[in-house]
Amino acid sequence: MVFKSYMQEALEQARAAGARGEVPVGAVIVAPDGTVVASGGNRTRELSDPTAHAEIVAIRAACAAAGSERLVGYDLYVTLEPCAMCAAAIAAARVARLYYGAGDPKSGGVAHGARVLSHPQAHHRPEIYDGISAQESETLLREFFRDRRIMD
Repeated sequence: MVFKSYMQEALEQARAAGARGEVPVGAVIVAPDGTVVASGGNRTRELSDPTAHAEIVAIRAACAAAGSERLVGYDLYVTLEPCAMCAAAIAAARVARLYYGAGDPKSGGVAHGARVLSHPQAHHRPEIYDGISAQESETLLREFFRDRRIMD
């Protein structure tokens, strides 16, 4: 079996989020057969919903499409290390593999901070692969925040 990354699709979602004025984070969920079943970008401002992170948006759509609260065997690609809230949702959904781009020392919940998925109380531990298109993800975020500082 040959590995195929879906990070470019996640980066497209991140760019779209940035264009909407959201922090540019994007996520894509892939079914076991390799079909992209859901995608999303941050929508916290648009929806006035602090839980509308890219991962949550994509997980909700994938669960709706699957007709289940579980995504057993599914892969999640996200451009930024998930926060603690999103990591808990990933565990609750039973996502098989998590691929993420940039690490997040400030707000991450996987390799940094709470480290939700490696905590003894985690209900499920997906396989985790980090650094996928990390440079591109980091650049997108850095430029977004740089441009915000210039505008203020």
